[in-house]
Amino acid sequence: MIYIAIPLYALAIIAANLLVLKFGPSITPINAFFLIGLDLALRNWLNLRMRPFAMGGLIFGTGLLTWAVNPAAQNIAIASAVAFTCAALVDWLAFRAAAGCTWMQRNVAGSMSGAIVDSLIFPTLAFGAFLPSIVVLQFVAKVAGASMWAYLMRPSAASVERPEA
Repeated sequence: MIYIAIPLYALAIIAANLLVLKFGPSITPINAFFLIGLDLALRNWLNLRMRPFAMGGLIFGTGLLTWAVNPAAQNIAIASAVAFTCAALVDWLAFRAAAGCTWMQRNVAGSMSGAIVDSLIFPTLAFGAFLPSIVVLQFVAKVAGASMWAYLMRPSAASVERPEA
Protein backbone atom coordinates (compact mmCIF):
# COMPACT_ATOMS: atom_id res chain seq x y z
CA MET A 1 0.00 0.00 0.00
CA ILE A 2 2.86 2.41 0.75
CA TYR A 3 4.12 1.96 -2.82
CA ILE A 4 0.80 3.32 -4.06
CA ALA A 5 0.57 6.10 -1.45
CA ILE A 6 3.96 7.67 -2.24
CA PRO A 7 3.34 8.27 -5.99
CA LEU A 8 -0.27 9.29 -5.26
CA TYR A 9 1.08 11.84 -2.77
CA ALA A 10 3.28 13.39 -5.48
CA LEU A 11 0.67 13.11 -8.24
CA ALA A 12 -1.97 14.94 -6.19
CA ILE A 13 0.17 18.06 -5.87
CA ILE A 14 1.34 17.94 -9.51
CA ALA A 15 -2.25 17.56 -10.77
CA ALA A 16 -3.33 20.48 -8.58
CA ASN A 17 -0.60 22.67 -10.12
CA LEU A 18 -1.55 21.77 -13.67
CA LEU A 19 -5.20 22.56 -12.97
CA VAL A 20 -4.26 25.98 -11.53
CA LEU A 21 -2.15 26.67 -14.61
CA LYS A 22 -5.10 25.86 -16.87
CA PHE A 23 -7.97 27.43 -14.87
CA GLY A 24 -6.35 30.06 -12.63
CA PRO A 25 -7.29 31.04 -9.05
CA SER A 26 -10.93 29.99 -9.40
CA ILE A 27 -10.01 26.28 -9.33
CA THR A 28 -8.00 26.51 -6.11
CA PRO A 29 -10.85 25.83 -3.64
CA ILE A 30 -11.83 22.68 -5.59
CA ASN A 31 -8.18 21.59 -5.79
CA ALA A 32 -7.82 22.37 -2.09
CA PHE A 33 -10.65 20.04 -1.11
CA PHE A 34 -9.93 17.06 -3.32
CA LEU A 35 -6.23 17.08 -4.20
CA ILE A 36 -4.54 19.06 -1.43
CA GLY A 37 -6.85 17.51 1.18
CA LEU A 38 -5.75 14.10 -0.14
CA ASP A 39 -2.13 15.21 -0.03
CA LEU A 40 -2.40 16.41 3.60
CA ALA A 41 -4.08 13.20 4.77
CA LEU A 42 -1.67 10.99 2.79
CA ARG A 43 1.30 12.83 4.30
CA ASN A 44 -0.01 12.02 7.76
CA TRP A 45 -0.77 8.41 6.76
CA LEU A 46 2.77 8.06 5.41
CA ASN A 47 4.14 9.66 8.56
CA LEU A 48 2.90 6.62 10.50
CA ARG A 49 4.80 4.29 8.20
CA MET A 50 8.07 6.07 7.45
CA ARG A 51 11.05 7.01 9.58
CA PRO A 52 11.50 10.77 10.13
CA PHE A 53 14.53 11.09 7.82
CA ALA A 54 12.68 9.24 5.04
CA MET A 55 9.59 11.42 5.50
CA GLY A 56 11.75 14.55 5.39
CA GLY A 57 13.37 13.29 2.20
CA LEU A 58 9.98 12.59 0.67
CA ILE A 59 8.76 16.10 1.53
CA PHE A 60 11.81 17.82 0.04
CA GLY A 61 11.94 15.47 -2.93
CA THR A 62 8.29 16.01 -3.78
CA GLY A 63 8.72 19.77 -3.39
CA LEU A 64 11.50 19.65 -5.99
CA LEU A 65 9.47 17.31 -8.19
CA THR A 66 6.50 19.72 -8.22
CA TRP A 67 8.79 22.38 -9.65
CA ALA A 68 10.61 20.04 -12.07
CA VAL A 69 7.39 18.68 -13.59
CA ASN A 70 5.89 22.15 -14.06
CA PRO A 71 8.76 24.42 -15.26
CA ALA A 72 6.58 26.08 -17.93
CA ALA A 73 4.30 27.29 -15.15
CA GLN A 74 7.20 29.10 -13.53
CA ASN A 75 5.30 31.19 -10.91
CA ILE A 76 2.87 28.41 -10.08
CA ALA A 77 5.61 25.78 -9.95
CA ILE A 78 7.82 27.88 -7.68
CA ALA A 79 4.90 28.94 -5.48
CA SER A 80 3.77 25.33 -5.24
CA ALA A 81 7.21 23.98 -4.38
CA VAL A 82 7.78 26.64 -1.71
CA ALA A 83 4.26 26.40 -0.24
CA PHE A 84 4.21 22.60 -0.41
CA THR A 85 7.56 22.22 1.32
CA CYS A 86 6.82 24.78 4.06
CA ALA A 87 3.32 23.42 4.67
CA ALA A 88 4.53 19.82 4.64
CA LEU A 89 7.17 20.54 7.25
CA VAL A 90 4.71 22.36 9.50
CA ASP A 91 2.12 19.58 9.06
CA TRP A 92 4.74 16.93 9.78
CA LEU A 93 5.93 18.68 12.95
CA ALA A 94 2.38 19.23 14.23
CA PHE A 95 1.44 15.61 13.47
CA ARG A 96 4.48 14.34 15.34
CA ALA A 97 3.85 16.73 18.25
CA ALA A 98 0.38 15.19 18.65
CA ALA A 99 1.88 11.75 19.32
CA GLY A 100 -0.31 9.73 21.66
CA CYS A 101 -3.52 11.20 20.23
CA THR A 102 -5.85 9.32 17.89
CA TRP A 103 -5.31 9.25 14.12
CA MET A 104 -8.11 11.77 13.55
CA GLN A 105 -6.80 14.16 16.23
CA ARG A 106 -3.28 13.98 14.86
CA ASN A 107 -4.54 14.43 11.32
CA VAL A 108 -6.55 17.52 12.25
CA ALA A 109 -3.56 19.04 14.08
CA GLY A 110 -1.22 18.42 11.17
CA SER A 111 -3.66 19.25 8.40
CA MET A 112 -4.84 22.51 9.94
CA SER A 113 -1.25 23.62 10.53
CA GLY A 114 -0.14 22.73 7.03
CA ALA A 115 -3.29 24.12 5.43
CA ILE A 116 -2.88 27.60 6.90
CA VAL A 117 0.76 27.80 5.78
CA ASP A 118 -0.04 26.52 2.28
CA SER A 119 -3.14 28.72 1.96
CA LEU A 120 -1.14 31.85 2.77
CA ILE A 121 1.98 31.12 0.73
CA PHE A 122 0.69 29.52 -2.48
CA PRO A 123 -1.80 32.10 -3.79
CA THR A 124 0.36 35.03 -2.69
CA LEU A 125 3.39 33.74 -4.61
CA ALA A 126 1.49 32.18 -7.54
CA PHE A 127 -0.70 35.18 -8.31
CA GLY A 128 1.53 37.96 -7.00
CA ALA A 129 -0.96 39.35 -4.52
CA PHE A 130 -2.55 38.54 -1.19
CA LEU A 131 -6.05 37.26 -2.04
CA PRO A 132 -7.93 36.98 1.28
CA SER A 133 -11.02 35.26 -0.14
CA ILE A 134 -8.89 32.63 -1.91
CA VAL A 135 -6.81 32.11 1.26
CA VAL A 136 -9.91 31.56 3.41
CA LEU A 137 -11.64 29.33 0.85
CA GLN A 138 -8.49 27.27 0.38
CA PHE A 139 -7.94 26.85 4.12
CA VAL A 140 -11.52 25.71 4.76
CA ALA A 141 -11.50 23.40 1.74
CA LYS A 142 -8.11 21.87 2.64
CA VAL A 143 -9.12 21.13 6.22
CA ALA A 144 -12.49 19.71 5.12
CA GLY A 145 -10.86 17.65 2.36
CA ALA A 146 -8.10 16.37 4.63
CA SER A 147 -10.71 15.40 7.24
CA MET A 148 -12.77 13.54 4.65
CA TRP A 149 -9.73 11.67 3.31
CA ALA A 150 -8.47 10.94 6.84
CA TYR A 151 -11.86 9.55 7.79
CA LEU A 152 -11.70 7.22 4.78
CA MET A 153 -8.12 6.21 5.70
CA ARG A 154 -8.79 5.72 9.41
CA PRO A 155 -9.11 1.90 9.40
CA SER A 156 -5.72 1.60 7.71
CA ALA A 157 -4.18 4.32 9.90
CA ALA A 158 -5.50 2.78 13.10
CA SER A 159 -3.86 -0.52 12.23
CA VAL A 160 -0.40 1.03 12.58
CA GLU A 161 -1.04 3.89 14.99
CA ARG A 162 1.66 4.06 17.56
CA PRO A 163 2.77 6.57 20.14
CA GLU A 164 5.96 8.29 19.07
CA ALA A 165 8.72 9.64 21.25
